Amino acid sequence: MVLIPLLRGCVQLLALPVYVLSYLGLWDFLCKSAFPFFMARISKVYNRKLHKEKRQLFSNLQEFAGPSGRLTVLEIGTGSGANFQFYPPGCRVICTEPNPKFEKYLRQSVAENPHLQMEGFVAAPGEDLRPVPDGSVDVVVCTLVLCSVPSVQAVLEEVLRVLRPGGAFYFMEHVAADRSSWNYFWQQICYPTWKLLGDGCSLTRETWKDLENAKFSDLNLRHIMAPLMLSFVHPHILGYAVK
Repeated sequence: MVLIPLLRGCVQLLALPVYVLSYLGLWDFLCKSAFPFFMARISKVYNRKLHKEKRQLFSNLQEFAGPSGRLTVLEIGTGSGANFQFYPPGCRVICTEPNPKFEKYLRQSVAENPHLQMEGFVAAPGEDLRPVPDGSVDVVVCTLVLCSVPSVQAVLEEVLRVLRPGGAFYFMEHVAADRSSWNYFWQQICYPTWKLLGDGCSLTRETWKDLENAKFSDLNLRHIMAPLMLSFVHPHILGYAVK
């Protein structure tokens, strides 16, 4: 279809300064520095818009507590700690985040959520969580992260490694729309520029297929349309998978 590359080019033209900075090798540094500032604010809006869905998603976290009754949660790509308010009181949280610029906002969230016990911070990407021992956590959480990681499959392999048998992986991600929809049409148009502006965020990943192909014993997944301002990020998946 000629229309898609034409409109894609128009969007890229509007974002020309960003492409120039990227060509000069400056954009990645600027993005890594500014992205946490914007995400800390966007996350608050996102939580308001999807508060009900998040509360329901995490409502049964405590059911996966270990034999001692204590729940240990590892969150991949913790960012500014937007999920902390939804975790049950007393649970132990291990945070992982590859961008150290998030730490300032993460510390603020820790202070605002004294019902949690922070166990540590690991500066590592989701594909390589070597500091976390095998089978050491009850729950792994990942929200709005799988859209931007280099390899979803590698992240899920690490999730299965660090989870204890019977543990659970909780997820909430925006994904590709139905290929016959207008949302998918606009996702294709905005994809290159959105990925550049969003620190690698992809609009067209069919992440549910990666979850279906991973070696979980049980998968509870549903598709929703999130009530967000931009229509091309409406399609979401959420749920949990059991090791």
